[in-house]
Amino acid sequence: MTIVPGETATAAPPLCSVEGVTKRFGAVAAVDDVTLEFAAGSLTCLIGPNGAGKSTLLGCMSGFLPVDEGRIVVGTDDVTTWPAHRRARAGTAVCFQATRVLEYLDVLGNAAVGCHTWTRAGFVEGMLRPPWQWREERAVKAEARAALELVGLADQADSAATTLPIGQLRLLSVARALAQRPRLLLLDEPAAGLRAAEKDRLAQALSTLRERGLTQILVEHDMKFVGALADRVVVLDRGRVIADGSPAEVRADTRVIEAYLGTATI
Repeated sequence: MTIVPGETATAAPPLCSVEGVTKRFGAVAAVDDVTLEFAAGSLTCLIGPNGAGKSTLLGCMSGFLPVDEGRIVVGTDDVTTWPAHRRARAGTAVCFQATRVLEYLDVLGNAAVGCHTWTRAGFVEGMLRPPWQWREERAVKAEARAALELVGLADQADSAATTLPIGQLRLLSVARALAQRPRLLLLDEPAAGLRAAEKDRLAQALSTLRERGLTQILVEHDMKFVGALADRVVVLDRGRVIADGSPAEVRADTRVIEAYLGTATI
């Protein structure tokens, strides 16, 4: 960008903002007045001890948990009161810790489920089969196959989803989320249960998505995985942000060492 003398450069607006968000369970504030901004195309890792509020914050951002205070903005939309399905159609995709599949579908079919956020075929169209529906079906299959290719499951497309081991089921959940064509991807411990080769494949996929401009926020406990991947690390403790910076900056923060890292390194 060229700066004209006398003008001031303005930073691009964040893709997502969390503004003063609080979520309580009874008397306990699982998320306590958290304010964060996430730049478009960034990859941010949320870390912290168990019970720090990481998964709860993702739940608030995805719409599966209502916030008690504050607001959440994605793009130019204030989505604070939007239900999860509306946020999904607006471009927020989520990968949960629990891995579930539709048992009667193969791997490709399970990935294709994510396409529901941008397809338009309904019951009547399914009966009449207009030409545009055939085109949409081809687009769904192509999107699902591309997502499987990215996570390394393309050769399993025709396999029964129930035959996949836990690590590949997690990769399948990522592929299903990517088939939504999201602009914001939330991942809750995506590397849990993955073998070394699967972690490498996941890291490659997330790096590729960052290069394509997808904004990603993930909760993760594997510090080596975090250190090799993240642009930014946000540390939560007892529902509050105690550190926010690059992996190197967080690694050197005494508050983080005392609260969480100890002898671990990122």
